[in-house]
Amino acid sequence: MKKLIVLGGIALLMSSCRIYKSYERPDSIHAEGLYRDPVAYNDMLVPNATANLGNWQWREVFRDAQLQSLIEEGLSNNVDMQAAILRVEEAKALLTAAHLSFLPSLAMAPQGSLTSVDKAKPVQNYTLPVAASWEVDLFGKLLNADRGQRATYLQREASRQAVRSQLICGVANAYYTLLMLDRQVEVTSENLRLMEETVRTMKAYKEAAMTTEVAVAQSEGACHQTQASLADLQRQVRETENSLAVLLGRTPQRIERTALDEQMMPENLTVGVPLQLLENRPDVRMAEMTLAGAYYQTNQARSAFYPNVMLTGTAGWTNGSNGTVISNPAMFLWQAIGSLTQPIFQRGKLIANLKVTKREEQIAKMNYQQKILEAGKEVSDALYLYDTADKKWTEHRAQIENMTKALAMSKDLFKVAKATYLEIISAEQSLLNARLNEASDAYQRLQAVIDLYSALGGGRE
Repeated sequence: MKKLIVLGGIALLMSSCRIYKSYERPDSIHAEGLYRDPVAYNDMLVPNATANLGNWQWREVFRDAQLQSLIEEGLSNNVDMQAAILRVEEAKALLTAAHLSFLPSLAMAPQGSLTSVDKAKPVQNYTLPVAASWEVDLFGKLLNADRGQRATYLQREASRQAVRSQLICGVANAYYTLLMLDRQVEVTSENLRLMEETVRTMKAYKEAAMTTEVAVAQSEGACHQTQASLADLQRQVRETENSLAVLLGRTPQRIERTALDEQMMPENLTVGVPLQLLENRPDVRMAEMTLAGAYYQTNQARSAFYPNVMLTGTAGWTNGSNGTVISNPAMFLWQAIGSLTQPIFQRGKLIANLKVTKREEQIAKMNYQQKILEAGKEVSDALYLYDTADKKWTEHRAQIENMTKALAMSKDLFKVAKATYLEIISAEQSLLNARLNEASDAYQRLQAVIDLYSALGGGRE
């Protein structure tokens, strides 16, 4: 019989070993080969293990003093940021409560009474008991609850970091969008003045019988089209200003800013090794802490199959009355009880709960791996966006030079009747588009840096 008890105890301890293990990152989680090289033929990007744009302070990336001031304002006033901070504080309080669950609980319940029989002198009875109870955590129920709450706390902290990173990059993106729109408004206004000059020229040539009313109408139509485009750009400026103001916690208003041509950004876009994503990106970290929390939930479900051991006790003072007028004014009473509760039959609830927590853990693991893949995609997309925008910017600058020459030559040829008014209008429109595209390309290069910085987990404290 003793052998059976010993063997049963050993089996019980062996089966409960997993309950005490801390979460470890699964071996099946891979981060190798996440990044595609934007130029290499074989798609393989050789990362730099020592350099990583995501580890830069945001002031090193965004060097515009006006933008830095706006980012600081957003970090102080943004509602989402403040809510994220409060959620972290809430999780920290719950973690403290989980730590305290290992300690005994104490309660005091003083009682008193007056008893009188046949109008005799009342007898005073009183007790001052203190009750204590302590759940002995032999099978990891409280331990896993505590670890699970810590995972929740770390998840909330990662969420706060994610909100911080998104806010920094969101403010920068809106700011650079404003600079791009300012540049496009400037370009469109300059081109509009050229088109208005063309209209005046066409009218003068018509009066001299050197062209027709069609040329005047066509040039005026192109001018009206450009005016409509300018109005649309001005609307976009106003809407972007309003969006940025709300992001900063302001009422909609004008945003002070510099110019697109004044911006300086890092040129060496190093991404580090993919494994750093698992530690740096807040959303990836959140996914891992969700997995850790699910792991500890599974352990809690396992611990529910084992006995609960509870120690309770009471101690206190009483006047020791025996119900008569005779009493002892100072008696000390105490009582101690130990109890063990072993689940036997609960209609399969414990087994079902364990199955549910296992499935939740598997889902959390898959979501974690998926989040890593998405992070790798975002890094690869940002690298390629920067490379593409840089190439487009170079080509559009060359196009601007060509179209400026073409416009000048078209006007000269028109004066000697060797070109039509349509060539002038076409050249003006092509020059406008090229200059607008150049501004857009400059913005896309900035946006690519923002996207890469965000994708690498930049903006953390």
